[in-house]
Parts: sequence; structure tokens; C-alpha cells
Amino acid sequence: MSAPVLLVIAHGSRDPRHAATVHALVRRVRALRPDVRVETGFLDFNVPSVQGVLESLETEGVRDVVALPLLLTRAFHAKADIPAVLADAPPRLRIRQADVLGPSPLLLSALERRLYEAGLTPADKSSTGVVLASAGSSDPEAIAVIAEIAREWRHTGWCAVRPAFASASLPRTEDAVRELRELGCPRVAVAPYVLAPGFLPDRIARGAAEADVRADVLGPSPEVARVLLERYDQARVPVLTAVGA
Repeated sequence: MSAPVLLVIAHGSRDPRHAATVHALVRRVRALRPDVRVETGFLDFNVPSVQGVLESLETEGVRDVVALPLLLTRAFHAKADIPAVLADAPPRLRIRQADVLGPSPLLLSALERRLYEAGLTPADKSSTGVVLASAGSSDPEAIAVIAEIAREWRHTGWCAVRPAFASASLPRTEDAVRELRELGCPRVAVAPYVLAPGFLPDRIARGAAEADVRADVLGPSPEVARVLLERYDQARVPVLTAVGA
């Protein structure tokens, strides 16, 4: 039996950097697992749409699909938007929705990779306070997860780690930067806990103006690609019966 198709579901954005980053990540996933067919669908703004990809797969005769939300936390899109889209999928498809990417130790490794690429070294950890800057959410579960990631990351040797949010929740990135200064951290770095560039990541970047170091978004880092495949493997067996059946 062939492996289920992996359908990566991205939010989409008017910012062309978003789709370009998603496609770069998917290319890395394909390179890691050439035995798995990987497709990409967008919820909004970009093509192909999730519905369009699902209809094309059914027309080809595909039956098993793992739908993977390209999201870091379980908030509205993972709990409502994506299940609603999958519920309208062609009835002959057997679809299982994989879990979101976070939290994962691999994502912490990806965050550190980006900080080191921005100029830090492992020797800087004890003298550097880090702002874990996420997009933000009105979902308390998602906010609690970000706070827990910050607490966990602090125990790996950083001077301090504070969560921040670009929307819906507080504090903002610039406020967390100031808090770390007031705590006495000799150096402050901002690590965007976001997957691709866009409106909210740009807000994070503006909030990081007073930081000493600002890392890039997670993007197509190898660690993110590995988490994607972990979630796929966890979801692929058993594949659920047809959505809505």
C-alpha cells in the first residue's frame, strides 16, 4: 500500500514572502522523504486552495491523505477552520488531521539555530535574555503553551526568557525587551516563534528595534521539516475513515 499523501495546510498571506517560505519548507520535506508525496494547500489568499487540492487528489484516485496544519499552536485555525474545510472534502477521501507542530524540542533547536545565525554563540546564553515572540492568539490554550515553552527554554541556560505576542495578547515584543533590560540581562535577543514572514512577523521585527539581536523566522529550517514528518508519521496510522462519513 502506498503511503498517504501529506497535505500541508498553510494559512496564506497577501505577503508573497509567506508562500515562498512555505514552498521552500515543503521542498525540504520532500528531499527528506522522497517516498512521500507532499502537496500544499492554503486556507486563504494563495493558491492552490485546500479544497482544490483535495478535489484534484480524489480525481487522480488518491484515497488516503494526512492533512497537516502548518501551525505552531492549537488555536482557532487548528480547532475550527481546518476541520471545517476537511469536512467538505470529497467523500471518497480518507483523511486524518495531524497535530500542529508545537511544542517540540526540535522547534527549540530551530529557534537556537536562528539566534546563532543572527550572531550569538552558545557561550552567550548565560548573558542573553530572549524574547520568545509569537503571533499571538485569543485562545488561552495557545497562550499557555507559549508561556510553558518560554519556561522550558529558560532552563537550557539562557539568562531569562519572556514570551511576547504580536496580537491579541500581551506583552508586546518591545515591552518584553524592556523587561529583560530591567532584569539586568547584559544582552537581549528576540526569537520569532513564527514560521513565515508576513504582517505579524513584521510587527515583531519593529518591536525588536531596541534588542541587540533579532533572529529570523523559523522558515524552512531542517528542524521544522523534521517536525512536519514526525507529525505525519504519528497521524498516518491508522488513517481515519472518510471525513463526514
